[in-house]
Amino acid sequence: MKKAALHNLGCKVNAYETEAMQELLEQSGYEIVPFEEGADVYIVNTCTVTNMADRKSRQILHRARKMNPDAVVVAAGCYVQAKAENIDDSIDIVIGNNKKQDLIQILDEYWRKKAEDRQVSREILDIGHTAEYESLHLSKTAEHTRAYIKVQDGCNQFCSYCIIPYARGRVRSRAREEVVREVETLAENGYKEVVLTGIHLSSYGIERGDNLLSLILAVHEVAGIQRIRLGSLEPRIITEEFVKTIAGLPKICPHFHLSLQSGCNATLKRMNRKYTAEEYFEKCELLRMYFSDPALTTDVIVGFPGETEEEFAQSRAFVDKVNFYETHIFKYSKRAGTKAAEMKNQVPEEIKAARSSELLALGRQKERAYEEKLIGRTVEVLIEERAEREDGIYQVGHTKEYVKIGLKTSENLENQLINVEIENRLQIIH
Repeated sequence: MKKAALHNLGCKVNAYETEAMQELLEQSGYEIVPFEEGADVYIVNTCTVTNMADRKSRQILHRARKMNPDAVVVAAGCYVQAKAENIDDSIDIVIGNNKKQDLIQILDEYWRKKAEDRQVSREILDIGHTAEYESLHLSKTAEHTRAYIKVQDGCNQFCSYCIIPYARGRVRSRAREEVVREVETLAENGYKEVVLTGIHLSSYGIERGDNLLSLILAVHEVAGIQRIRLGSLEPRIITEEFVKTIAGLPKICPHFHLSLQSGCNATLKRMNRKYTAEEYFEKCELLRMYFSDPALTTDVIVGFPGETEEEFAQSRAFVDKVNFYETHIFKYSKRAGTKAAEMKNQVPEEIKAARSSELLALGRQKERAYEEKLIGRTVEVLIEERAEREDGIYQVGHTKEYVKIGLKTSENLENQLINVEIENRLQIIH
């Protein structure tokens, strides 16, 4: 029996694909071992969203080769798709996006050609010209209570800073019936929460006459699933019809990640984002109209080309105004092949760092303010794990708003929905 080890880099979509590849390997008789152990096959699902992601992808591939010089090293995913010419010749198998579903056939072909001393081909599709949704499936995940489900791939937005449309291709959506079947399987296997995720989730179904709201309604009907969480959304999907409908669905988690990137309209325009700060704020207010104190989270880029002190101040003031629960801050990273990389007035790294620190401090302040409102309330928590702390043993999980909560007890409550009274900040875990 051959041993295989997998390593994932990047987003939740990548994580889903890595687990799906692991399931394919298990079904084909491979033994899955930790990445550090001696394996016959090492598979690295790479990421290219930033320069750092590129570097990490190269480092992990190099580490795999070093750990076992005789192993088959497989490079898969976004870095492979976007930077195929940079993949070292020492890598045995290269699999781009939309080809991970063929992993077992590609490995079988590799063993066969190696035995015949023949050249192995590199499986990289012209991702910009495919309409096929890659068929990958899961019946279980590394988490035992929550399952991430990939329902969509690709992006048509072409934000000026982003390489992803070139690595993932255009919007392609999974058939609604196929998503529902996977959710039913996961529910039968004991999962209580599912997270619908994609590269550009808000675009789900546009190329097949479907939409995200219809998918949510279908998943909501699956017996056994008690929570539905949504991945990152674009502000434009937040219409009154959308919000009013999902607010009437008891399984929906009031935790919404709305991509912002900047609170300054001039910066948003250079980024090729399709909304203004004012429109974004209206969407947040709409969610707060129909949900009681929802957790709103976001991403913000600092130091985008041409971002002046005044523009940054506008962005900071907007983040302060919205009162996000969590704000993820990213320093702009120049990506070759994107329009932003060619823009004038690139911001020096030390200014990016200072702006990042300022927004991170503001984010921590807002996070604490949101969490302190929970003290004295009773909240529903899906228990996920046991944790030992200095003051005792806790059962730990998340509220519907995705606040991490601990219940002090040694009783095993994994995968149970428990009402927990928040008596103090010690129960809110980071």
